[in-house]
Amino acid sequence: MGWFKRLKDGIQTATKYKKETPDGLWYKCKSCNELSTMKEVRANFFKCPKCDYHIRIGSHDYFDLILEEGYVELFTDLVSKDSLNFVDLKPYTQRLADEHKKTGLSDALAVAAGDIGDKKLVIAAMDFTFIGGSMGTVVGEKIARAIDFCIEHHAPLLIISKSGGARMMESAYSLMQMAKTSAKLTQLSKAGLPYLSFMTDPTTGGVTASFAMLGDLNFAEPNALIGFAGPRVIKETIKRDLPEDFQTSEFLLEHGFLDFIVNRKDLKQRLLDLLEMFDNKQN
Repeated sequence: MGWFKRLKDGIQTATKYKKETPDGLWYKCKSCNELSTMKEVRANFFKCPKCDYHIRIGSHDYFDLILEEGYVELFTDLVSKDSLNFVDLKPYTQRLADEHKKTGLSDALAVAAGDIGDKKLVIAAMDFTFIGGSMGTVVGEKIARAIDFCIEHHAPLLIISKSGGARMMESAYSLMQMAKTSAKLTQLSKAGLPYLSFMTDPTTGGVTASFAMLGDLNFAEPNALIGFAGPRVIKETIKRDLPEDFQTSEFLLEHGFLDFIVNRKDLKQRLLDLLEMFDNKQN
């Protein structure tokens, strides 16, 4: 693809990263408990062939599902640092080293630029395997740089959220990313570029309270958990039982927080339709 130039050294493909989906020959569904082969699961867009349960997948799985071959990953040189010398069960520096080794990821969000059909698209996608997809300074900075990249190359932005919220090991630095990402999205809007927010299971905490709910269109996968505080915390706070489908995609759609729900098998075509709609609107 030739519509952008390298911003710096270190742009890589996604081949070295580990998948978030389960390894092995068989997959036991967490929803229906039925067994399927991993070959069947992959052919079904990483969904249970028996009940259509959407298995949690990683950023590079989404890049492969959405973008054409030849996409590139951006900003891979950004890594988190322990500015506060934070220690809980282990030092934050050790936790980061363990996460890098376990997941092969640089942090909880990856950014890729490529083509979808004949259209440009920049995707910032979160990985729950890296400290619960928590939002730290690197997540905020990657989103900020992705927005700058979109403005420079006149490309739309898709953010795929999957997060437990702010990263407690970075304290206020993490919370500052809520304001930072929101302000940068204002710049994207002023540039007249579409921002599509796609929420997957789970999308919670400060991510929900900032960039995840600020899309020109907000949509989600089926049965994704989406909310600020978790259901258990809310139930204990208000001392009332919650609706059975509380904080699911379907509940939020019914109450006006989402524009639509999209099955993963239809995701690429729906994105193409949306980008075509935005192009026609601008013309």
